[in-house]
Amino acid sequence: MSNRADLHTGIVQQWQAPNYNSNDNSPAPPVQRPQTPTSSAEEDERLWRDEELNRKIMEAVESNGITRPKGHKVSFHYNSQVEDMHFGKTHPMKPWRLTLTKHLVLAYGLQHTMETHLALPATSAQVQAFHDPDYVQFLSEVSPQTFKALCTQPRYQKFIPAKHDPPYDAVELGPFNLSTSPGADCPVFDGMSTYLFLYTGATLAATNQLLTSQSDIAISWSGGLHHAHKAEASGFCYINDIVLSILDLLHLFPRVLYIDIDVHHGDGVEEAFQRQPRVMTLSYHRYGPYDETGHRFFPGTGSLDDNGLKGTVGEHFALNVPIPSGIDDRQYKYLFESITSRAIDAYKPKAIVLQCGADSLGGDRLGQFNINIKQHGECVSFVKKQGLPLLILGGGGYTARNVARAWCHETALATDNGSNLPDKIPIDLIPRPQAFTGRAHGDGQLFPKFQRDHKNDCVDSELEMMVKRLEWELKYVRNAPWVVMDRLPGAGVMDKIMKDVDEGLKKGRGERERRRRQQERNPGGRGELR
Repeated sequence: MSNRADLHTGIVQQWQAPNYNSNDNSPAPPVQRPQTPTSSAEEDERLWRDEELNRKIMEAVESNGITRPKGHKVSFHYNSQVEDMHFGKTHPMKPWRLTLTKHLVLAYGLQHTMETHLALPATSAQVQAFHDPDYVQFLSEVSPQTFKALCTQPRYQKFIPAKHDPPYDAVELGPFNLSTSPGADCPVFDGMSTYLFLYTGATLAATNQLLTSQSDIAISWSGGLHHAHKAEASGFCYINDIVLSILDLLHLFPRVLYIDIDVHHGDGVEEAFQRQPRVMTLSYHRYGPYDETGHRFFPGTGSLDDNGLKGTVGEHFALNVPIPSGIDDRQYKYLFESITSRAIDAYKPKAIVLQCGADSLGGDRLGQFNINIKQHGECVSFVKKQGLPLLILGGGGYTARNVARAWCHETALATDNGSNLPDKIPIDLIPRPQAFTGRAHGDGQLFPKFQRDHKNDCVDSELEMMVKRLEWELKYVRNAPWVVMDRLPGAGVMDKIMKDVDEGLKKGRGERERRRRQQERNPGGRGELR
């Protein structure tokens, strides 16, 4: 932090002693004192408008009954610099959605209901708690100007994926799945290092609020990038802030439940903890063919049978809810509340991380669900009612105006003001009202009704069978020794346990291989060929 003596502004400047010889009898030169600058008419107008805007917001806060929550504390973590990034003209990821979210939150006066924190960038050391050091170093150096030079460095060349014949490699990939080619999922763009470390820093700061009990609910809408892997960018995600957050939470909480309501499977988070019983992942996502071509919906993982790494202590601690296209509010509510309640009852988490990807809303550019904003918000309310430390994160969402609507509504729900927001957006208090006005943009409503753009392929009986199947899976979780453990094991104990498990798996594989070969030696003698 700067010392007061280091501050120099146009209005107040530090006095400095005049430099003249004290033995000189000549009169000292006059001290040059800075004149107070005159304010311009434009500056006066801006200040007046700010005061007038704040007055209108406070009037709306009072008339709508917007208050701070009673019984719990909420913090909001954000840095407006993330809004300045641009993935590319045709890329579906638009950080501008965060700008619109901020505008709605401020216009409704929700900033007065919670503590607001300016996020600082995460450090490389913090990011390396999960990600490969070479990958982190590459992310800190890469830009459109440096990309080609970095690709020639030996330390990074080994991370360039092998090329395949078209159409599979229509995009030329560089190290760690990054590219400057048009159409890349994970492009290199100006300012990306700033963006990546800022959204990660916001999530880690929110996590720290929970760890220090300064907040009961912490919100970081710029975070929630769940596809990033240890040494690979994927699905518009570069740094997996969720994994880093959960790793921090495990220093205090014996069990953490991760819930993901993004339309895409939370594969990066599940993969990171697939051997770990102290983290349960629960993902609700679109699964199956994307269209008539038979291509699977990205990332193609997360079937009902995916339940953690087989043969490890992490088996059964990953739950996946694969959902066909077009699910509606009623069906989604049934699935979410039935499965989530059972998972919480069986696993008994001590903290919850909720990823609120808004691409599961109807009308999303990439999603294939028919869910409305209020149902999306009901998932937040349901988890909040559990009364556990809660980290709320963003994620996907590619129709910016609807992402902003959903996240503003869910901010209100977190602060117990969900029923206090009028459906009519205060357009006169928003810098870009055109984003929400007009029939195509929701007619200025916070909760516009989305058209059913996708055929509903969900069958109620099949959804009920899915709930029963996952309930059976939770029997293993309910009786696991990790679930009755409230005392945090030391790092040395955990390392020994994981080592013993790995050794056991190696021995088991050898024995199974021996038996298989023995059986294959004499199939005729066993009568199998008769």
